[in-house]
Amino acid sequence: MAASSRTEEQANGKMPADERSSADRDDKHLSSKEKREVDDRLQLRPVAVYEIVRKEGDSELARPASSLLWSGFAAGLSIGFSVFTQATLRHYLPDADWRPLVECWGYAVGFLIVILARQQLFTEITLTAMLPFLAKPNAKGVWAIARLWSLVFAANLAGTLVFGAAVAFDILHMPEVRAAALEIAREAMEPSRGYMFLRAIAAGWLIATVVWLLPSAESSRFPVIALLTYLIALFHLSHIVAGSVEAASLIFSGELHVGRAITHFYLPTLFGNVIGGSALFALISYAQIAEELETAAEEK
Repeated sequence: MAASSRTEEQANGKMPADERSSADRDDKHLSSKEKREVDDRLQLRPVAVYEIVRKEGDSELARPASSLLWSGFAAGLSIGFSVFTQATLRHYLPDADWRPLVECWGYAVGFLIVILARQQLFTEITLTAMLPFLAKPNAKGVWAIARLWSLVFAANLAGTLVFGAAVAFDILHMPEVRAAALEIAREAMEPSRGYMFLRAIAAGWLIATVVWLLPSAESSRFPVIALLTYLIALFHLSHIVAGSVEAASLIFSGELHVGRAITHFYLPTLFGNVIGGSALFALISYAQIAEELETAAEEK
């Protein structure tokens, strides 16, 4: 696009001679394929990112229930490796001030598996499912979102319960890692409900940011996912799915009552993640391109 705009300026005589020659020299260094790639990257404006994420949301809303359930269950199991890897790093690292800076990278492992494997994660679809609804709000859209969210959330929880039980009962026979995982879980359940809710809003925002950045990331998908999910652990934020593994491990080990888990962790974290991912990020992301969408619709 930059190359084409320079060509137009040269044709119109608006570009100085020295700049024209410089632009020509730059263009000669690029093959036609590379020029097209440059144009494609420059064209990936916020409207284009919105369209990519919205179409992905449309696809998710249309998937059959069985597909959503199995994919969501797989995501619930996969996300457990975030907790388990973090616990393993904690066990093997020395008890030093810098340890959290390293062990929190383990938290990214489960998210990398889930996102790169295209499994259904509840906190991802809070954004993708909202964008089609914001484009065409109606009662049918509300039902479609409720169906998607409920199926994926239930499947995610089922997977986390299985993984949490595996940690509590130490089925891999790694008692030191189990002890570290339970220690991490206790720390995750320490904040009050109010702080849990606020931290969940921030976590929901970060996961929605991951979804929004991926269309532009291309070959940088791995570091983008790893860095932003690393921050969730580093900042001690609350994530409803990964945190469910921690809560389940404490429940099955007899350290946390189910009722307290629901009122202290599940409800405030669930609402916080939804608000951060859909109510805030989705609305703001849509607002920044709404006028451009209206202009494009009028031109058609």
